[in-house]
Amino acid sequence: MFRIGHGYDAHRFEKGRPLIIGGEKIEFEMGLAGHSDADVLAHAISDSLFGAAALGDIGKHFPDTDQNYKNADSMLLLKRTAEIIKDNGYRIINIDATVLAQKPKLAPHIDKMRKNIADMIGISVNYVSVKATTEEGMGFTGRLEGISAHSVCLIEKV
Repeated sequence: MFRIGHGYDAHRFEKGRPLIIGGEKIEFEMGLAGHSDADVLAHAISDSLFGAAALGDIGKHFPDTDQNYKNADSMLLLKRTAEIIKDNGYRIINIDATVLAQKPKLAPHIDKMRKNIADMIGISVNYVSVKATTEEGMGFTGRLEGISAHSVCLIEKV
């Protein structure tokens, strides 16, 4: 049995924090605000995986009220997410994700993001798609207030 999941996450910009997306530290004058390292892409992917397995969301498994996750590496949370999915009898087939950011330009980092994600969830990089787009100056991402990401995944009961 195959199951599809969708995930979405958004974080506002904050000065004085590093910008980490897909496990890549990206040079930019602002980072993203959050309880963890605020890796919006890792969070959206985790939510899509939890959703596909009907296991809730990232907040249920790694709540921002738990100090154990304060400044947590979201890629390690993604790795743990993949382990939970596997422990519940599923295999991850593929990930397709899109990051919405007016700035910075993410194209130079996409291949590294794909590899980081594939390594964390234990699938071939050929089954991980990451895309980036702007919103042409519209909305909160277009006004440089933050960054958002969507993810869709396919898992299979094994």
